[in-house]
Amino acid sequence: MTNSTDQPTREVRGGPEPKGAPPLPQPPLPIILSFVADWANIVTLLGLCSGVLAIYFALAQNYPAAIIAILWAVLFDWYDGLVARAMQGRSESHRLVGAHMDSLVDLVTSAVGPAVLLISVSDFSAWSYPGALAIIFAGVLRLAYFDVFGVDKNGSYAGITIDNSPIVLSVIFLLQSFLSQTTFVAVLYATIVLMALLHVAPFRTGKLGRAWNYIFTVYVVAMTGVYSFILWS
Repeated sequence: MTNSTDQPTREVRGGPEPKGAPPLPQPPLPIILSFVADWANIVTLLGLCSGVLAIYFALAQNYPAAIIAILWAVLFDWYDGLVARAMQGRSESHRLVGAHMDSLVDLVTSAVGPAVLLISVSDFSAWSYPGALAIIFAGVLRLAYFDVFGVDKNGSYAGITIDNSPIVLSVIFLLQSFLSQTTFVAVLYATIVLMALLHVAPFRTGKLGRAWNYIFTVYVVAMTGVYSFILWS
């Protein structure tokens, strides 16, 4: 028997019908391509275009062009955050998707890019695989760690950022004309392995100020000129 104050329930397969008001309809999820219509995300995607172009030139063994492209990829990465912070009324979904996009693009540009450079300079030798794998491992671990823990309350983060690898390699490749092929490959290999270790090192690094964006811009423009001269000379 049921109490007179109880509401009757209709038996359905799987149990009684739930009581209360029907659930409110969920708002439709945004379309994936809608996140392209965002200035900060556009800058991030321009960085991806440059990073993939660097990989293409590396596979074609056009190393001056590859270095120019990878430096511009890093430059776009340095500026997408500035653009994002300057935007008024940017939605939370655009911010979150943009942050994840940034990490994925960093992985392509600053981990896969150097790995492909090493493999190509080594003339696609199998022994280059461990070094290439090391920088990609470090990139995956570092970016996943940063996505979870980010910057601490003191404004510092673990190790050095992944975008330092292309910057260091842009200096190393200036030695290519002065060293034998065997020596240059060994120097490049050691540099990439060292950078991989530094990316996941336990020490803390302070976050750079905005002035470094402009310093790095001058550096990229200057190195573009240097490598353009090497390319066409």
